[in-house]
Amino acid sequence: MIKRLSILTFGLLVLIACKSTADIEIPKTTKQILFVTTEDWSSKNGTLQRYEKDNGKWHKVGKSISIILGRNGLAWGRGLHKIPKDAKYIKREGDGKAPAGLFSLKNGFGYAQLKIDFPYSVYKRSDHCVDDSNSKWYNRIIDSTKVKRDYKSFEHMRLNNNQYEYGIVVNHNPNAIKMGGSCIFMHIRSGDGAGTAGCTAMSRDNIIKILKWLKKEDNPLLLQLPKSEIKRVKI
Repeated sequence: MIKRLSILTFGLLVLIACKSTADIEIPKTTKQILFVTTEDWSSKNGTLQRYEKDNGKWHKVGKSISIILGRNGLAWGRGLHKIPKDAKYIKREGDGKAPAGLFSLKNGFGYAQLKIDFPYSVYKRSDHCVDDSNSKWYNRIIDSTKVKRDYKSFEHMRLNNNQYEYGIVVNHNPNAIKMGGSCIFMHIRSGDGAGTAGCTAMSRDNIIKILKWLKKEDNPLLLQLPKSEIKRVKI
């Protein structure tokens, strides 16, 4: 077994040694991974490292990035992985936890156009992400001027601050399971260092760097875990 010299710098090479207990399997079509790790389930601080596959081998890209997660840490989300049968924490609407697991990325977004090789949307103040689980629009971003509004709770996709100036929509809870958690993004962090409601936040420069790095044809994924759960990954 490969020695765990450093989870953050030895990252995905460590995962190769842990196939036997895998609940999370990286698709062979994926050539880009955003790998987020935290010290434990309750930590709101973490590190993001980009990885790229070239000629069948994974390589670290750039320096690690300091990120802020949910104010109450992590819980297993709903994505491309199996939620372990012994899971102690499972993501719920309004729990202040960011989702752990493996997730596809829907699209980048922002307040203005950005030329990148990944789907990108410019959102208006009237574009809402619905977090009311009783709505048929739950966990969807919709133009509120074009639908019949049946929801009581939502997020504006253009805020009165810069936190959504640039971001990425994480494909969490794609089947919109009631109370399963909604409106999960990667976006610009607040200036006070406070934890998020469930998103992954970083500096403006770093979110732009990631957006420009993503390539649709490389099927990029977000892998987000506390260090104790890395053993569940098969690559």
